Amino acid sequence: MTTFTNLTGAAEIGANSYLIEDGDIRIVLDAGMHPKREGKEALPCYHLLEGREPQTIIVSHAHIDHIGTLPVLQQEYPQAKVMMTHGTAAVGKAILHNSVNVMSAKRLQDGVEEYPLYTHGELEHVTGNWEERLYGEIFEIGKERGMLGTFYDAGHILGSSGVMLETRKGLRIFYTGDVQFEHQSLISGAVFPEKDVDVLIMECTHGATERDAGYRRERELGRMAQAIRRTLEEGGAVLIPVFALGKSQELLYELGRFKERGLIPDAPIHFGGLGAKITQVYDQLADTSPRKAPGVRVRENVETVPLPKDAASVMVPDPGNIYLVSSGMMSAHTLSNRLAAYVLPHKRNSILFVGYSDPDSPASRIKNARPGELVRLGDKPERGQAYPVNCRVEGFDFSGHATKEALLHYAGRLKPRKVILVHGDERALEEMRILLEQRLHGAQIIQPQPGVAYELE
Repeated sequence: MTTFTNLTGAAEIGANSYLIEDGDIRIVLDAGMHPKREGKEALPCYHLLEGREPQTIIVSHAHIDHIGTLPVLQQEYPQAKVMMTHGTAAVGKAILHNSVNVMSAKRLQDGVEEYPLYTHGELEHVTGNWEERLYGEIFEIGKERGMLGTFYDAGHILGSSGVMLETRKGLRIFYTGDVQFEHQSLISGAVFPEKDVDVLIMECTHGATERDAGYRRERELGRMAQAIRRTLEEGGAVLIPVFALGKSQELLYELGRFKERGLIPDAPIHFGGLGAKITQVYDQLADTSPRKAPGVRVRENVETVPLPKDAASVMVPDPGNIYLVSSGMMSAHTLSNRLAAYVLPHKRNSILFVGYSDPDSPASRIKNARPGELVRLGDKPERGQAYPVNCRVEGFDFSGHATKEALLHYAGRLKPRKVILVHGDERALEEMRILLEQRLHGAQIIQPQPGVAYELE
């Protein structure tokens, strides 16, 4: 019997992790860390693995909510093989070493005694056991090699992959991971299997989100360039909060293009930290990974002003400057959060949002605030000093996730017998379930409850 168990803990985008069992073969897909929880509460439900030791761990990509607790899982099950693409391995090492630093800081700042969950030394030890596989390369899984696996380019970030699993009975299970079917600025759209999938495990990030029917990426880029130009010409500062992995590289590349085409003034771009380290990895793999812009090395084409090395340094934004900084959610203690305190009160400044924001994050509070409304920048709405939202606030759609319609269209082409919906909030999962039941007549659509084993055959 082949089964699927959700280890994530809830219907949400959190500590993403899933267990596939096929007889005596057990595979864990992803090993994420919950971005809104701390200590051991940030782990997936690994206690469900007791007595069900995984032989293989497969990582779809290197965002922290998919790879953040991989070292914990490896320490618990050191004999398990760990498989991922070369791009995921290269970026994942940088992400996880940064995670050690973040956890260590939270131990000091917030008194989280369980942090860090692993050390730099422990991380170096477990990464030595990672095995890399190419897109399209068939690899064997399990002690008796009873299952086959294949990575497919997911188009989400560097190294991201969907994973095909084929059991010894011929059941074909495809896990999308995080997917983007459209081309981004640097990363090409997903190249996924188009047939012969029995079970589809599909992300639903935008399952409850409608995109404007007239959306065009180039037009959205043009609108962003206009917003930057207007702010700089009026003597303001531009703050662009971004995720260090994915969005940082895409936006830095586009800022360079804006300057080359004369769409924005030649203003200083402040950029550094983890985003800069990951950009180096992107550039190192420019010739060997799928790209919309093959061979382009971002740091060779865009001049930047380095950010302070000390994360606690006081930095005051200067008029006429662009700040491309982490974090995209503007979480407490991050540079984008600290800069917001200076940017928000002044009408000449702008904050430009370019991606998803958790509803409870400071970024969402700013997005949803009325002009002049006071917003607190703490980790919760009632915490932190309040600042008036006097600056311009604009949002742009450069998502690394597929739209709802693109996901529905893909599932409709595949026509799987079963679809398991993951990586979305309850509203997104429920809406996708209803729509898929209408499109895939006779298929079983599953919203997996944590800890429940669902039969896949």
